[in-house]
Amino acid sequence: MFKQIVFATAAALAIAALTGCATSAPAASSASSEQSVAAAAEKLRVAMIDPTPTALAQLVADDLSYGHSGGRVDTKDSFIGDLIAGKSDFVTIAISDQTIKVVGNTAIVRHTLTADTNDSGKPGKVQIKILGVWQQQGGQWKLLARQAVRVAA
Repeated sequence: MFKQIVFATAAALAIAALTGCATSAPAASSASSEQSVAAAAEKLRVAMIDPTPTALAQLVADDLSYGHSGGRVDTKDSFIGDLIAGKSDFVTIAISDQTIKVVGNTAIVRHTLTADTNDSGKPGKVQIKILGVWQQQGGQWKLLARQAVRVAA
C-alpha cells in the first residue's frame, strides 16, 4: 500500500511538473515578446556599428559569453572594449534569415550576419551564422550568450 501511495504521489508530481512546463503564453503575448527581442537585437546591431559604452552596456548582460567564429570568447568588458577601441570595427552589418523563439524569459535568436569590417584598421568582409541567447533582465532583453560559426562553403 505504501509503495502505491509513493508511486501515485510521484506520478502526480511528474504530471504537475510536465503540465507546468508545457504551458505556454498566449500567442499575442509570444508575438509581442518576439517583437521586443527583435527590437533589442536591432538596437545591438546599430550599437555595434556606432558603439558607445552606454548603449552597449544596456543591451548585453553582465555575464555575457560572446563566442566568435574563430573560437575566441569575449566577456562583457572585452566585447565592449574591443568595439570602442576599434579592434573590432563594423562598418556595416546586415542581418538576414532571422528567427526568434521565446521560451519564458529567454529567447533564442538565429540569423545570418553579413558585414564590412575594419578591424584594427584592416578592411574585411564577414558572413557568419549567429546563435544568440537573450534573457529578460529587469524588464529589458539583454544578450546573455552569442556563438558565431562560419558559413559552410
